[in-house]
Amino acid sequence: MPTSSISRRRFLQALSASAAAAPFLSIPARAAQPMLRHASIGASGQAMSDIMSFAKHPNFQLVAVADVDLCRIEPVQQRFPSVRVYQDWRELLDREHKNLDSVNVAIPDHMHCLVAMSAMKRNKAVYVEKPLCNTLHETRLLTEYARRRGLTTQMGIQVSSTRPQLYGEALVRSGVVGKIKEVHTFSNKSWGDDKPLEAKGEAVPAPLAWDGWLGVNAPRPFIQKAYHPGEWRRRIGFGTGTLGDMGCHIYSPPYRALKLTSPIAVTAAGPAPTADNWAVKARVKLTYPGTEFTAGETVDVWWYDGGELPPDAIREPVGTRFPAQGSVLVGTTGMLVLPHGSDPAFVVGAQNVTLPAIDVPERDHYREFIDVVLGGSKTKCSANLDYAGPLTEAVLIGNVAAHFPGETLAFDGKSLSFPKRREANEYLTRSYRKGWEVKG
Repeated sequence: MPTSSISRRRFLQALSASAAAAPFLSIPARAAQPMLRHASIGASGQAMSDIMSFAKHPNFQLVAVADVDLCRIEPVQQRFPSVRVYQDWRELLDREHKNLDSVNVAIPDHMHCLVAMSAMKRNKAVYVEKPLCNTLHETRLLTEYARRRGLTTQMGIQVSSTRPQLYGEALVRSGVVGKIKEVHTFSNKSWGDDKPLEAKGEAVPAPLAWDGWLGVNAPRPFIQKAYHPGEWRRRIGFGTGTLGDMGCHIYSPPYRALKLTSPIAVTAAGPAPTADNWAVKARVKLTYPGTEFTAGETVDVWWYDGGELPPDAIREPVGTRFPAQGSVLVGTTGMLVLPHGSDPAFVVGAQNVTLPAIDVPERDHYREFIDVVLGGSKTKCSANLDYAGPLTEAVLIGNVAAHFPGETLAFDGKSLSFPKRREANEYLTRSYRKGWEVKG
């Protein structure tokens, strides 16, 4: 049911029923074939998509969901009538943690770290949507904690398990265009805003727990269509702009294929973000140490969004086949184009090149997570935090550089710092509202 059509009476009835039922409903006895007892933090949008993908596994059991906006829970209740509903994810974890094996986190970026850390401290496997966290410090904190505890983790870059992406990575490593000299990644999306936010707040819709939605952030007025739902991606301190939204998806194939590690320098071109909003477009250059698959001692990887595009020398040879989102890897013998999504890869600028037939079986990103959890963590997920953490850092560092347009910032990944530009270190972390702190 749309948010605007739910009645206050029905909302209060649903809330009362959920609260009354929670203490008395019991979890069915676990079958001989173990079931994954799962909770979702988030009940609609990407969270619902994740839930439905998990539910394809025969051993998946949805125990509980939490969503600060109770107007958004009806679809999941219709699909899973016995699911227990909470408005506060903290109450869910407090009441249900003994009944759970795993938790997925599919809510706005600013809450990923606190919710995932809270679940992991209860020894739960976690599936966290991209980007993993809101800042580099949060990302490193979560990654190191998961590693210390030996927990099963997976980041929600499900396209990284599809055959087109796996095949593209294999093509890079096969040397079909030689050693890689530079990489250009791009998205036509624009999750920014060049208009200031309204100063005057509005009444909060009754089924939305606005304070809970703000979470780690300081209190501020509710503004219709400025934050919830969806528009939070544009806002500093809540979302991470286009780069955070799409970067972990599109950046992953070249990052994994080239075996990149931590960048040693980053440069961003303007415009800079404002106090409230990410810029409507971005252009970022990351410099990495070279690897066995690159042509030099270093390799530059570029990102473009919001209408920014790679230079003519990259686009013109591709012509009308240039994709809206994806990557172009410039090699010593040609260019390899990897469209984002299901489109096939192709080579430009090299004669008589036939793409090799490489056997890359497609894997199921969600099934993999469940199988690893039920298997007792004898193996690791393909996008576990040992991979997803450094990948997320490599993406979010561009958002730090955006505050210093035109400057090349040297970066020390080991110490997680900008040693020559101390002011940039302030953007590696964030402040938290009292009582909502993230601690590892």
